[in-house]
Amino acid sequence: MKRTALVTGASRGLGRAIALELGASGMNVVVNYFNGKDGAEDICDQIHKLGAQALAVKADVRNPAEIDALVTEAEKAFGGIDILIVNATGPQPMLSIEEQTWESYLDQLEFFVKSPLLLLKRVLPRMREKRFGRIIQIGSEVFELGNHRFANYVAAKGAQLGQTRSWARELAPTGITVNLVAPGWIPTERHVGTPQAEIDQYLQTLPTKKMGVPQDVAKAVAFLASDGAGFVTGQKISVNGSNTLE
Repeated sequence: MKRTALVTGASRGLGRAIALELGASGMNVVVNYFNGKDGAEDICDQIHKLGAQALAVKADVRNPAEIDALVTEAEKAFGGIDILIVNATGPQPMLSIEEQTWESYLDQLEFFVKSPLLLLKRVLPRMREKRFGRIIQIGSEVFELGNHRFANYVAAKGAQLGQTRSWARELAPTGITVNLVAPGWIPTERHVGTPQAEIDQYLQTLPTKKMGVPQDVAKAVAFLASDGAGFVTGQKISVNGSNTLE
């Protein structure tokens, strides 16, 4: 049976790599974007060349009405969503305690707590009906590391992990798994212009002594999305070259 995956924030970066990997596995892929229309359409073209189907859909995944329209369009094209990849993110400013405000926390919680909840509630009825579903959140190693000047982002990522674990227990009897992939610092378009000294400093912390690439994350997601991962739920899989050990 051909599955359909929705990848949020998929026009570039990790989302792009994930969408391409799932397309390469033969899944239908709904490529969600907010600003990157050209990038999303290019990904769809590449997935079509791989012999799979893809659809680019613009939506702000913090907005309930736009989420409903996004999933409705996916249902019309492919019948519904079997696999939900929660990847979309926004600006991630580094802020001292003095600079941080409650609004700066809410900005991160909108993407990492509110958006996942809205998305899950929209796709859950069909997953329950089919007794199959894969929910995969893209988290971060920062919750373990406690990066300084980043408390708003770190706190939201911690909440996202707790949300994942609670959902996993609640949905375990239904055939729906819920997991989180926690990348380390994996350079993407977002990091263009980062000083080499900053990259070198991070590399010194890695036992592997090399940076990861987006495909490393994509392959972990593809495993959790597969039928073979049906007995894996409530887990956090770190993709960070052993930068954290748990």
